[in-house]
Amino acid sequence: MVDYSMLEWARAQFAMTAIFHFFFVPFTLGMSFMVAFFETIYVKTGKAEWKQITQFWQLLFGINFAIGLSTGIIHEFEFGTNWSTYSWVVGDLFGAPLAVEGVVAFFMEATFAAIAFFGWKRVSKGVHLTSSWLLAAGSNLSALWILIANGFMQHPTSAFYTFNIDTARLELTDFMSLIMQPVAQVKFLHVVTASYTMAAVFVLGVSSLYLLKGKYTDFAKKSATVAASFGLIASIAVAVIGDDHAYEVANTQPTKLASMEGLVVGLKSAPIVAVGLPKSMSVEEIKNAKEGDGFTFEIPLPGLLSLLGKRDINAFVPGIKDLIYGNEEYGIWSWDKLVAEGKRAIEDLHKYHAAKKAGDEAAMKAAEADFHAIVADVDGTKVERAELMGYGYFAELPNNGIDKAFPPVAPVFFSFHLMVSLGFWFILLFVLAYMAITKGTFWENRMLQKAALFTIPLPWIAISFGWMSAEIGRQPWTVFGVLPTFKSVTPIDLVNVQATFFMFLVAFVVLGIAELKMLFTVVKNGPKGAH
Repeated sequence: MVDYSMLEWARAQFAMTAIFHFFFVPFTLGMSFMVAFFETIYVKTGKAEWKQITQFWQLLFGINFAIGLSTGIIHEFEFGTNWSTYSWVVGDLFGAPLAVEGVVAFFMEATFAAIAFFGWKRVSKGVHLTSSWLLAAGSNLSALWILIANGFMQHPTSAFYTFNIDTARLELTDFMSLIMQPVAQVKFLHVVTASYTMAAVFVLGVSSLYLLKGKYTDFAKKSATVAASFGLIASIAVAVIGDDHAYEVANTQPTKLASMEGLVVGLKSAPIVAVGLPKSMSVEEIKNAKEGDGFTFEIPLPGLLSLLGKRDINAFVPGIKDLIYGNEEYGIWSWDKLVAEGKRAIEDLHKYHAAKKAGDEAAMKAAEADFHAIVADVDGTKVERAELMGYGYFAELPNNGIDKAFPPVAPVFFSFHLMVSLGFWFILLFVLAYMAITKGTFWENRMLQKAALFTIPLPWIAISFGWMSAEIGRQPWTVFGVLPTFKSVTPIDLVNVQATFFMFLVAFVVLGIAELKMLFTVVKNGPKGAH
């Protein structure tokens, strides 16, 4: 049986590491391109003031880059320490993009970071500029490979893997299909455009601080102008790509979408809830729920969820009740039926290995045929019983683990809606800032400058909420529909996880304080002391 205390501590440690690491990642992705853009202006104009601007923002980027690197290494080691079962079962697929990330993107970052940070007096302008752009490309390529790995976890498909019945592991069959999976590509674009927005908010906010204090005004005006233009494009792109991302979620992870919108009972012309307070409902209450149940208070926008998820304002969007108890009208299997098929796949696996041990080839073939039998055809995509094996593990739990069949609604709902709300604020901020800068009124508009300054921490909050909605919304799975979270952990003593949790917590607090102190010191000293 699973030690659920150990499981929750392992999840808490992974969540803490992921969120802390991700404080650094988006800033690195966004600032690397902004620094390269500033340097391009310097090389094109030859003006020393743009070199000073570039070196100032590069120093802030470099501090973040160095500390983010150390937290990322800790994060990767946790797959082996706390999640070794996961690593064994899906390591062939998950490890492949991470290996490419290490061999290509990581070494690319390391090589060109050295030139970009230390090569100002050692290489030509052209070589240095090229290094800055390649550093930015390497950082973003690193994110691409990691998000390809995460995309597999969100939506595994037999288009790029098969289950090896002999080794009881998933094996990669088509590397290009893994790379080109739509879920990973749209997730990558959503993350990087959010990162560009974060960098632009930071540059605009720090520039506004200098304008409010009447210091380094020429520097601040030039930086703010670039940030407002860059941020306006990036923030709008986040919203547009976010719409595509939501469409992919609707069609690959329906329980996540239902939780994001607190949709308990499926509806045609399903609404998006602009503001709401979702109820905490038991599986029995969900079973007896009727249309409109699920909220204590809500302000719905009719039809928009159907439009978002199905590109049809009149389309049916399944709710949590449909996805747990089934809906024959729309061909949705119940949780119990999925568990039954998964349990049969596990039984086939055991029969195969028993027959293999006994040398009974006929029984081996029969078990393997049943294991790989086609059990469903979803819009032309054939589903093998082997692909449902993950559901079978829930048969070990009381009532087939039906109370764990969907993610907790409130955390997913609130994190998603807060992320979206902040996203719209960023668009509004950049529209106002861009218009004011174009008209020449931003430099005296203290209210807008203060808004930009106080917005600096909000992209970190928005991106963290985005990851929370994505990762909590995937529960109860590490690999959606394939490997449950409770089957993914390493069977180690609870005390080991608790000890490392607090060790990492202390290390992260120290690193976080060190980073903030260095960033504040650089900003306080201003551009003249940046290099």
